[in-house]
Order: sequence, then structure tokens, then C-alpha cells
Amino acid sequence: MMAIHSKLLVAVTVSVLTAGVAGCGGGGTTGPATTGPATTGMAPDCSPDCHGENLRDADLSGVNLQGANLIDANLSGANLKGANLWAADMTDANLSDANLSGANLWAVNLNDANLTNADLNGATLKRAFLSRANLTRANLALANLRRANLTNANLNGANLKGANLNDAKLTDAKLTDAKLTDATMPDGTVHE
Repeated sequence: MMAIHSKLLVAVTVSVLTAGVAGCGGGGTTGPATTGPATTGMAPDCSPDCHGENLRDADLSGVNLQGANLIDANLSGANLKGANLWAADMTDANLSDANLSGANLWAVNLNDANLTNADLNGATLKRAFLSRANLTRANLALANLRRANLTNANLNGANLKGANLNDAKLTDAKLTDAKLTDATMPDGTVHE
């Protein structure tokens, strides 16, 4: 019986990943993400390989993009609330002003990504790679960043209230004007 449930789960996951939003085209296109409004909760046509795609302002809330290739993708202003981006590669992606609240970003690669003003409230970023990421004024309140690599990340003005940074790597990270009230720091202490 377990094998049947596993096969059904795989079939459902594949169908979600291949379901389409109008317009996304093949990898590397630079045109608009959609020809009309995006369909809520549907993976883009390019999924799982959306390298360089323009998905600006797309509604991808709750979508399963586990392991997707989103390198250099434009997701500025996109709604990814509650999306599953576990182990996705988002190197150099533009996520400025994106809503990633409650998203699963476990082990995601966000090295060199632009997350300026992004909402990551309550997001899971355990073991995420955020080296040189721009998180200026990002909302990371209550986010789980345990064991995340934030080496050389820009967190100036970021809201990290109540965030879990336990065992996170913050080498040379910029934290000017960051709000750290009640955040659990890399050494396990709670910031006052």
C-alpha cells in the first residue's frame, strides 16, 4: 500500500511541476512572464528549468518548485508565499520586493541574489546559501536561518526580530541598522 501512495505522490508532484502559467516560454527568454494574469498556485511553463526567466510579479503562491533551476531569474515582486523551493538554485536571482513569507527555502542556493525589501517572514532558510546576497531592508522576522551561510551578505536595515540564526555563518556580513530583538544568534544566545 505504501508503494502505491509513493507513486501517487510522485505523479501528483510531476503534474504540479509541469502545469503551466501562460507565457513562460523556454529557458532564457527575456520577454514578459505572462500574456495575461498568472494562474494562482500553478508552476510556470518553464518549471523545473527557469534559468533566466522573467517571472516578475507572478503569483506562485504555494507552488512546488523543489530543486528548480531559477538561476538569474527575475522574480521581483513575485508572490511565492508558502512556496516549496527546497534545494532550488536561485543564484543571482532578482527577488526584490518578493513575498516569500512562510516559504520553504531549506538548502536553497541564493548566493549573489537580490532580496532587497523581500518579505521572508516565518520562512525556513535552514542550511541556505546566502553568500553575498543583498538582503537590505528584508523582513526576516521569525525566519529560521539555522546553519545558513550568510558570508558577506548585506543585511543592512533588515528585520531579524525573533529569527533563528543558531550556527549560521555571518562572516563579514553587514548588519548596520538591522533589527535583532529576540533573535537567536549563531552562538545560541538570544539578542536583547
